Amino acid sequence: MYNKDMNIIDKLKKKVIVSVQAMPNEPLYKEECMIAMMQSVLKGGAGGLRVAGSRDVRNAKKLTDVPVIGLTKPDSIPANWQEIVYITPTLKEVTELVRAGADIIAFDGTLRKRPNCTVEEIIKFIKINNRVSMADISTLDEGLACDKMDVDMISTTLSGYTQYSPLKDNEPDFELLENLVKNTSKPIVLEGRIWKPEEVTKAFELGAHCVVIGSAITRPQLITKRFIQR
Repeated sequence: MYNKDMNIIDKLKKKVIVSVQAMPNEPLYKEECMIAMMQSVLKGGAGGLRVAGSRDVRNAKKLTDVPVIGLTKPDSIPANWQEIVYITPTLKEVTELVRAGADIIAFDGTLRKRPNCTVEEIIKFIKINNRVSMADISTLDEGLACDKMDVDMISTTLSGYTQYSPLKDNEPDFELLENLVKNTSKPIVLEGRIWKPEEVTKAFELGAHCVVIGSAITRPQLITKRFIQR
């Protein structure tokens, strides 16, 4: 039986977590590539990993003792991705991540309709399985709702990526971070559009528990575009 390390959240305090993900149609999705990327960011000092799918969760757990955040996504993101729940949408996906050994399970914590279950049921199921629950939300109201449902951590992951949280610019949503810190007692994670070290510093000054960085480190096609489309 897996025993949740009660200090798993404390281990992430003031840490930078690196999201190591690729879609199946991308070259880096190959298993050996993803393992190499995880090894590289760990060598650089990543305080945690955020990975998608049971394959990468299992490999991450073999590589390191830092906390591993697991989630699932479909093999291809549908055209109406702003309208639907696609990050760890049901208990089936949660079960897969539990079996793979994820320390923390991230899921869509928005209040949109999802197949076969509710956000509250997902949170309870994660707790029953002695894992840490992380709600990916897009608005303050969603964060407050997940707080009431006793989620363990709240992340700004989906800010700017739902129909009702329009993308204002290409900056991190510091306003949402600050409001969540002021209005909830849960550890708040800043994720989304973080490109500069000074943005990490600002996040911690505003009270972020930890920060997740993905594209700026592990998505070379997006990094390249920033230079080409300058």
